[in-house]
Formats: sequence, structure tokens, C-alpha cells
Amino acid sequence: MRIYLNKDTSQTRSGGASAPEIKEKEYQRAYREKKRWKKAVLTVEASLGVPLFLFAALCLIWILEIQSIKICISGAAQNAAKSAAEDTAVIPVLNTVKLKSDIVSLIGTERIERSILDGGSSGISCWKSYVSPITGNMHINVEYKVRLPISVFGNISARLKEEFIIGSWNGYKGYDSDEKDSQIVYITDNSAVYHEDCHCSYLQLSIRFVPSDELKEIRNAGGGIYYACEKCVFGEAMAGVYITEDGRRYHNSLSCSGLKRTIRAVNRSDVAGIGGCSRCSK
Repeated sequence: MRIYLNKDTSQTRSGGASAPEIKEKEYQRAYREKKRWKKAVLTVEASLGVPLFLFAALCLIWILEIQSIKICISGAAQNAAKSAAEDTAVIPVLNTVKLKSDIVSLIGTERIERSILDGGSSGISCWKSYVSPITGNMHINVEYKVRLPISVFGNISARLKEEFIIGSWNGYKGYDSDEKDSQIVYITDNSAVYHEDCHCSYLQLSIRFVPSDELKEIRNAGGGIYYACEKCVFGEAMAGVYITEDGRRYHNSLSCSGLKRTIRAVNRSDVAGIGGCSRCSK
């Protein structure tokens, strides 16, 4: 007689898992761990990269501001030194307080105070500037400090200076019609005469715009009438035309070459074959 045992396999199926199921669970768990690590890495990179990018942008702005301040101080120092040179012509002592005051005034107090200058206008120093007792030249030395606007690594600042030499003041040389350079004269491309005065009215044209119907009544400086320009007037004149006081032509176009002067400075010996202007040459 055979006895068959009824084995309950439901417990075996429910209590254990097959090898493929175990591998799939391990793969899913490893995938979740890898995904968490990726998120963590991206978070760390973002937390480090964004501040570094902002710091680099801030440094670039800082460098541009330094260049702007250098240009402002350099230009103001040169202009202030020219003014100080006039004072040292009388008393050969450089007033560094006035020099600094002129520099600040030329730049502007508001511009200085909102800049990265350490100490603002009080941070500019000119006390090392002096006048040489031997040559009379002024040695200008302007020192200042610039600071980083945000204290990331402490109070970082850089000391800068603008240094140059300017010659002593020897007076103004104004234009005097009685003291002309006898060696230099002025001519134009189509000129029949030379001019000793570069401000001669024949060279400096006085252009007027007048209605064309009034041309018959208008006369030039010599008492003559105005004729049509062969370069810009074709047919009838326009409603308004351009004339000059000493000219003999009227023009439809302001850009006409007849209304322009190309003045060249040459030696008198180069124009020996032509005469001098009746107005400015003696």
C-alpha cells in the first residue's frame, strides 16, 4: 500500500523568492542608489559652481572699475598739473593741497564717493609731488587705493599710483596778427594767392542760406552778383541757395566742393610764383 503525502507548496512559494526576482530587486536598489548619488553630485556642483561664477563676474566688474578710476584720475591729474604749472611760474613751490582739490573737483565728488576708492576723496594722496629746483619741471605723483566691494577673503585692497613729469609753464602764446610766421603761408588747392593768416576771411568761408528769388538784389563783398555754380546747379536754382560773402557763385548743395576749403601750410619759398592775399599779406 502506497501513502502519498500532500505537500503544501504555498508556503514555499510565498516565503522565498526565485533567483531572477532577487537579481531584479538588487538592480532596482542599485539604480535608486546611483540616482541619489547623481542628485547629490549635482547639488554639490551647483553649490560650488554658482558662487564661483558670481565671484568671477564680480572680479571682472572690479577690474573694469579699476580701469575707469585710473583713466579718471590720470586725466584729472594732468589737467590739474597744467593749472598748477602756472602757479609755480611765480613761486617755484607746488601746492599739493590745491593739486588734490583740483583733481577731486575735476573728477567729481559724487563719482569718487560711489567708486571703489578706499577712503573716497580723502584716499587720494599727492604729497609726494614736487617741483625740481634744477629743471623747474613738476614731478606729479598721485597715490590711491582701491578695495574689493565685498569682503570675501578679508579687506582686499590694491595700492595704485599715477606718475608723470610736466614741463614748467613758460606763458601763453596767443595769436597776434602783427606777429606772423614769415616762413609759413597758407594756400588752397585752387588758390591763386597765398595767405599769411590762417584765419583770413578768404579761407574761413561764411556760408548763408538765402531765398533764390532774392539773388538778383544780393551782392557779394566786391559788389558783384552771384552766378550759378557749374558743379552743383543744373538748370534752375532751388527755392533756397547757399552763398558766401566773398564768393561769386550760388550753390544748390551745401556739400558742394565750391563751399569747402582744403588749407595747406607750406613754406613761403614753395609759393614763390604766386602773389599774396590782398587782405592778410603784407
